Amino acid sequence: MPTPSKGARLGGSPSHERKILANLAAQLITHGQITTTETKARRLRPVVERLITFAKRGDLAARRRVLRTITDKGVVHVLFTEVAPQMAERQGGYTRIIKVAPRKGDNAPMAVIELVTEPVSPKQAVVREATKAAEKAAKVPTPASAPSADSPESAESAASAPSAASGEETAEETKA
Repeated sequence: MPTPSKGARLGGSPSHERKILANLAAQLITHGQITTTETKARRLRPVVERLITFAKRGDLAARRRVLRTITDKGVVHVLFTEVAPQMAERQGGYTRIIKVAPRKGDNAPMAVIELVTEPVSPKQAVVREATKAAEKAAKVPTPASAPSADSPESAESAASAPSAASGEETAEETKA
């Protein structure tokens, strides 16, 4: 959980703010998206994301930890059986906040906070794995027994490499 903000709380007291966020989290899990003020949506996001992370663990301790925040067992059951499996491949970013038109009565800035149900793009996963592999390859130190660039052995291997490549090209040209 992030550190509490300084200044006024959402409901007046810290306990009231926790109850407001718990009720908003329960409604978000139940309905998939809710419309609320921008401030409440921004305060709700880390709470819900942490609850979903606990639900992805799926053990009894995690269920009891979630029940501390959301006391409705039906909502917790939905979180563990429906929402958590949808978010299994996602590494975070389970919610999305979209700003909408201000509220009519008091012109308060409004937002829709929703659970992200789209599957993670496999292309992004492949790109992420490729970048990790490249970083890992860059971090691997070269062995001490490898010839240096100044040694005559490396010069011989470098000189033979272009001739081998040109030999392959001529073999392909003869086949064609």
